[in-house]
Parts: sequence; C-alpha cells; structure tokens
Amino acid sequence: MSSVTDSVREESKGARGHYKLEAWKKARELVLIIYKLTQAFPKEEMFGLTAQMRRAAVSIPSNIAEGAARAGKKEFAQFLNISRGSLSELETQLLIATDLGYIKNNDPVFELVDLVSRLITGLRKSIQS
Repeated sequence: MSSVTDSVREESKGARGHYKLEAWKKARELVLIIYKLTQAFPKEEMFGLTAQMRRAAVSIPSNIAEGAARAGKKEFAQFLNISRGSLSELETQLLIATDLGYIKNNDPVFELVDLVSRLITGLRKSIQS
C-alpha cells in the first residue's frame, strides 16, 4: 500500500466510526482470506462459487460500515443483521467448497468466520443496550 493511501486512511479514521470497530477490521481480514482462498479454485468456478463467495465476503464489512454511518441505533442494527446474513451465506458457500474438495474442513477460515460472527453479534447487543 502506498504512503499516500496510508495517510488518507489515517486522516479518515477520526471521521469514520467503523474504523474503530473490531468486527469491521476482522471482516476485512476475512475478505482478504476469501480472495486468496478462491484464487486456488478451479477456473470454471470463476463466475460461480468464487464470485458468490467474494461478493458475500465483501458485503460483510461493507454493511458494518454503512450501518455505522447511519443516524440511529435501529438502522445500525439492521445493517448488522444484513452483515450476519452475508456471513451465513459465506459460511454455507465455504461448506459447499469443502464438499467439492476445494478446501479442507479444518481450514482456519472457519475459525475467522466464527470470530466475525461473535463480534457482529456482540456489537449488535452493545448498540441495543
């Protein structure tokens, strides 16, 4: 990453609340892992499972960020629900990839999915109390 991008990102951290959220940070990590993991999938999956998994993964931190930018807690909670839905979709796709032999059932990505799930659930509970 360039130093220009780093400095722009550093400046915007103060203005954007989602930069401080652990759920958002870990969800971004998950996106990177999904992109790397799906690079090894067969080429015929490029417009199938690979594209679906990448889209679902990107949706997770995107919805956390969008929800954090909303005015009220109720709206934020709704975007966290959407994020959890995308995470469940991704988990199902990971299981299908396991069934197809593209990844192992003990791949560390499953631990990160579980962590992101717990973080989103915890964040949702904290904004509702």
